[in-house]
Amino acid sequence: MSYVQLPTPPAEPLRMLGAVGSSENTASLDGLPPLILGGAQFNYQYNDDPYRLPAKDIIRHCFEAGVCAIDTSAYYGPSEILIGEVLADPEIAALYPRETYYIITKAGRIAESTFDYSPLWMRQSVERSLKRLHTDYLDVVYAHDVEFLPLDDTLPGIAELFKMKEEGIIRNVGISGYPVQVLVTLAKLVRLKLGKTIDIVLSYSNFTLQNRRLKSSLDEFYAAGVKKVLNGSPLSMSLLRSQPPHTFHPASSELKRRVALAARHTASKNVELADLSMRYALRNWNGTTVVGWSSLYEVNAGVQAYWESQNKEITAEDEELVREVHEILGDGLDEVWSSGLKENCEYIL
Repeated sequence: MSYVQLPTPPAEPLRMLGAVGSSENTASLDGLPPLILGGAQFNYQYNDDPYRLPAKDIIRHCFEAGVCAIDTSAYYGPSEILIGEVLADPEIAALYPRETYYIITKAGRIAESTFDYSPLWMRQSVERSLKRLHTDYLDVVYAHDVEFLPLDDTLPGIAELFKMKEEGIIRNVGISGYPVQVLVTLAKLVRLKLGKTIDIVLSYSNFTLQNRRLKSSLDEFYAAGVKKVLNGSPLSMSLLRSQPPHTFHPASSELKRRVALAARHTASKNVELADLSMRYALRNWNGTTVVGWSSLYEVNAGVQAYWESQNKEITAEDEELVREVHEILGDGLDEVWSSGLKENCEYIL
């Protein structure tokens, strides 16, 4: 079962996205590459048996291509374990010392409906991640999916992350989740009540061919002191492709219907909707995007899609088709689905 459907990979060697092998790569968030390998693929939600994925080959190929960052979570089943085993492999460790890549993980979400942002649990989760990932520091740790508990209840755990940052265990503290305005509110709340500024924010499915809300909120994040805002899941968790989305996808049936119409329309122009969607997101997002890959094919195709998104001729060809897709989506353009507590969307500072 594959998550990403992307263009046919090039026959020639991949053009690198950034410098790998430099000891200065992870000194700050400024060294993040334009693409990050998403570790949710190494989980049962997206693959029936993640242990059968060629994790070593995928990660090595990413590093070779300049994708020098991996995003995972304690919540993603065996993801941290599988990634950690690869990073500890003598061959990989010799080629890519720890300081040449970013390890990004998350804490606070334990199961589908179980969350714990207490200081004790956040520290225990981070310490477990360190062991699983075979490292003595983490470049980023997010408080994971913060919209599902009252925002004030997340503050003790976030404060503990900042404490671990002071101890050198964590280099950057972040928050992640789906509702953009909830993330903006929490970033402001952290500054107001903790006297700290969030280093980095990750939201998913909020800057895509179908939904552009994340980009329109960037100024609010930066005003709250956030240094980096990352875009996750540019294909909106499998929504934006010719095949049906995964069964867990929370989009409305009407939105799924409109996307299916859009996919048929792009196919009539010999363009796969996933290809168009990926190029659109990468072209128009001025920052880093997190993408999940389950095979070498998908790594190759993802990197190719990045370079295609920078190609002016391809951009010109895409623009008219993008307008047509937006017309087909109609009211579904920028539509979102409910996630988390309603009270968080109505929080007044």
